[in-house]
Amino acid sequence: MRSILIANPKGGSGKSTLSTHLAAWFAWQEEAVMLGDIDVQQSSRHWLAMRPASSPQIRSWNINDEEKAHTPKGTGIAVLDSPAGLHGKQLKQALMRVDHVVIPVLPSAFDMWASADFFNTLAEVKAVRREQISVAVVGMRVNPRTQSAAQLTEFLQKFELPLLTCIRDTQLYVQSIQRGLTLLDLPVSRTKQDRLQWQPLLDWLVSNKRQHR
Repeated sequence: MRSILIANPKGGSGKSTLSTHLAAWFAWQEEAVMLGDIDVQQSSRHWLAMRPASSPQIRSWNINDEEKAHTPKGTGIAVLDSPAGLHGKQLKQALMRVDHVVIPVLPSAFDMWASADFFNTLAEVKAVRREQISVAVVGMRVNPRTQSAAQLTEFLQKFELPLLTCIRDTQLYVQSIQRGLTLLDLPVSRTKQDRLQWQPLLDWLVSNKRQHR
């Protein structure tokens, strides 16, 4: 089983967009997918409740303070959406459940500054130091050919974190999510450019397998 935490201490960074899209993509690969949500806003759970029955099934992973350990039996992929301000005990408990952390970051000074302390915190986690947990960054709402993308890459070099890909801003995300779908549920003919942007992240998650602790 692979387990993926989507995390960033700043709100509005694209965590739920990443979580729902990854869950949908793995479901299309015929994986048994669980989507968990520890954000009080429960955005991912609301999206899941609207998902059409005709779409590949994604099961909801109900998490509470008493449910600290592992995903249900039979799960192939677990995706965990997290709240803004994730830190301390809650962060520690989330990291105990996962072997990959994907951090969405917007290409703005405020977002990069807010992420810096989180990157340093992750670097101090024993499982990250021992490479039992893989960490990578995805640029959200950014054109990879712009100066802001170059600034984000330069910023991440300080923390030795890879910028896997940049996801552009398009109304297709808004339109699909409102229907319980993702851009990756739409026809390839409508989403070819965007699927190319997602592919480096998907390749990293598929090829970079870790033994769950």
